[in-house]
Amino acid sequence: MNHPKRRRLIAALLLLIAAVVFVAANPLSYKPAGETETRSTIVDSADESLAINALGKLDIKDRAPKTGYSRSQFGSGWGQINGCDARNVVLQRDLTDTVLDGCLVMSGSLNDPYTGKVISFKRGAGTSSAVQIDHVVALSDAWQKGAQQLDTNTRKQLANDPLELLAVDGKANQQKGDADAAAWLPPNEAFRCEYAARQITVKRKYLLWVTQAERDALANVLAGCPDQKIISP
Repeated sequence: MNHPKRRRLIAALLLLIAAVVFVAANPLSYKPAGETETRSTIVDSADESLAINALGKLDIKDRAPKTGYSRSQFGSGWGQINGCDARNVVLQRDLTDTVLDGCLVMSGSLNDPYTGKVISFKRGAGTSSAVQIDHVVALSDAWQKGAQQLDTNTRKQLANDPLELLAVDGKANQQKGDADAAAWLPPNEAFRCEYAARQITVKRKYLLWVTQAERDALANVLAGCPDQKIISP
């Protein structure tokens, strides 16, 4: 073999060895033909703060019978949070320009997450219902998906947990009823990612399950916002 050919062969071998060593030391840098997953995608897929990953860890089961359900299974009325009832605590959190009388919210303004409308709230027999406090995971739905297996104190905690509660438009709350995500989503599409994440956060915290249809509906929402995080307390 003449010297130029030998030198080219040695150079080619050295390049091949270097490539093998690089791939071995950096396995995530190599992608087979047609592979589009990146290093950041691989890392993010293990991020437990992502709502889509938390959803994947919820049990999938059929809805249990509603037998034995009543609102009183989750306590009678609103519980207390730092000396104030949960309803007024949530009103104080979610409304702006509030006027208070002790713990009571007398008036304020709500940027309603469910409809996107701005609603004026004024306490009174004919006006208070304009703004209602929604259990994001309806208590009836919770009962049929694991809450009946919880002890009474834990069910009371669930019903009064600020993670579970939102001040919303009264009419939208009535339209939702006890529906899960497979049957109802907020008309305000801009809020659906946070709504899905909040439902998942509550169900994860209280070990509740989802049906297959519900899981699919939540996953469909989160497909448009894969970076959506679960909701912090």
